Amino acid sequence: MTVDTEKLRNLLTSVEKPSRYTGGEYGADAKEVAPFYFCMAFPDLYEVGMSNLGTKIVAESFRRRGYSADFCFTPYRDFGEGLRREGVPLYSLALKKPLGEFDMVGFSLQYELCYTNMLYMLDLAGIPLRREERRGGRYPLIVVGGPCAVNPEPIADFVDIVFIGDGESVDADVADIYLECGGATEEFYARISRLDGVYVPALTTVKYAKDGRICGFEGITRVRRAIVDDLDNAPFPATQPVPNLESVFDRSIIEVMRGCYRGCRFCQAGFIYRPVRQRSVETLTWQACSLIASTGYEEVSLNSLSTGDYPKLRQLIRSLKENLPADVTLALPSLRVDSFDGDFAQDARRISLTFAPEAGTQRLRDVINKDITEDEIINAAKSAFDMGYCAVKLYFMCGLPTETDDDLKGIRRICDLIKGAYNAAPRKKALRISVSVSTFVPKPFTPFQWERQITKKEVEERHELLKKLLFIRGVSLSLSHFKTSVLEAALARGDRRLSSVIENAYKKGCILDGWIDEFNVEAWEQAFAECGISPDEYTRERGEDEILPWDFIDVGIDKNFLLRERRAAYSAKVSGSCLKKCNSCGLMSRCPAARGEI
Repeated sequence: MTVDTEKLRNLLTSVEKPSRYTGGEYGADAKEVAPFYFCMAFPDLYEVGMSNLGTKIVAESFRRRGYSADFCFTPYRDFGEGLRREGVPLYSLALKKPLGEFDMVGFSLQYELCYTNMLYMLDLAGIPLRREERRGGRYPLIVVGGPCAVNPEPIADFVDIVFIGDGESVDADVADIYLECGGATEEFYARISRLDGVYVPALTTVKYAKDGRICGFEGITRVRRAIVDDLDNAPFPATQPVPNLESVFDRSIIEVMRGCYRGCRFCQAGFIYRPVRQRSVETLTWQACSLIASTGYEEVSLNSLSTGDYPKLRQLIRSLKENLPADVTLALPSLRVDSFDGDFAQDARRISLTFAPEAGTQRLRDVINKDITEDEIINAAKSAFDMGYCAVKLYFMCGLPTETDDDLKGIRRICDLIKGAYNAAPRKKALRISVSVSTFVPKPFTPFQWERQITKKEVEERHELLKKLLFIRGVSLSLSHFKTSVLEAALARGDRRLSSVIENAYKKGCILDGWIDEFNVEAWEQAFAECGISPDEYTRERGEDEILPWDFIDVGIDKNFLLRERRAAYSAKVSGSCLKKCNSCGLMSRCPAARGEI
């Protein structure tokens, strides 16, 4: 069945950016007849979701099994209201098939503030929000994956299955078992719960003590993350749909490697994507050439958490230049300060370059294991200026553990040193420095998962100091909003009790919370209050012996390793990169670097 196209046509003429909803993207492919139908649902706007490579990889894993895979994105408010008014359920783009008629609808959770978008999409599709409300009905499996899935508890009551880790290794296996079992039977759930990377929330019970804190788990009490060891042979879409309108990253994207060697103590991705696994130069060259040939893009982005650490980067760039059309440019969005090289950035537009020192002083950079020096920052800036760059973007955080005013003053010092480096030689244009400061958010499976988040008063004081320090010519300052940071921290480290808060907030109109113009602070505060829950319970410091909501999830990282790293942070001791030495994180047997293969 497809949606009523006549009603849809009338609706599309009345909304902003109707091309978000028309489908028909060049290169889109979804089988009309297949044994299993999967919809990849991205809980954010079309132009954001169409830039995401992970969703395309997951869709490809289903296609390789002969299944149908389509896409759906969060509609903006005008289209969502129109769907309700016209009685049209939310549908997939290529097949125009209502979401409720798929066998599986999978949400990619990239950011905690997209949780209400997931409920919004289910609601528009006519699918009950809570798992218990769907019991016994003819509804699709509601599944989630992505980085936020490493702590699935805040949304556990809404979903049937959580994919933890590398989804392309297990999600299509679940579809196979679904067909073998004739649907979502007890046998189906029992079989899939034995797979690495599959968590069935209904099979795990959380126990709470009288003080409201977790005292244990019953049922399935260990879920191991799925890891793909061989990326060269992993699913990757050689063709990708071209968006109908300009997306956030409007270019072809290849994944150079997965994981990061650096181990920055605040960075969740650096731990949950361990160990580092690389694709070969030959595979990457083939993927890039296939994407350019099939999409018509004129730029290829070489993505990873730290592309400059790819050991064969020069060889890769040379291979790409030899095999791609001459007018195709290369983008390297993840170069660290200490891996910046003019040869690597030669294809860039040479307008603005981005560095992320994260902290203003060497002491605090040592605390967070950001193993770069002030000299490396300034030398990288000098190299960029000599190549013709006239603008620098700098990313910092405030509220990091052990931070003092001197660390904030160090941000001004770095700006002054960069200005001095620029003005040391004649330049045609004035230098522009953009400083962005976000509030530190403690995340699960990092050495800082036990830390507190600083209070509103502390944030306001630090912001005022930064405004005074950086009120200088040629420097612009951007500060993150405290309320969104608090909500992000609460949802990141939350437990199942937050399902009621999230649902309550959605029913008060909270959607698109990641867009600051849409974020409704008052509604979220009311939702917490009405559920008798304070965000402070989730932003406080946690005891090292306290049971954490995600403790039954095994991502492969040893908890004792995280504790050692936390204590090293308070001693301002740098552990350094995994390339320098193995720090025994727990994944040594799966890590090519630990085995000496890098």
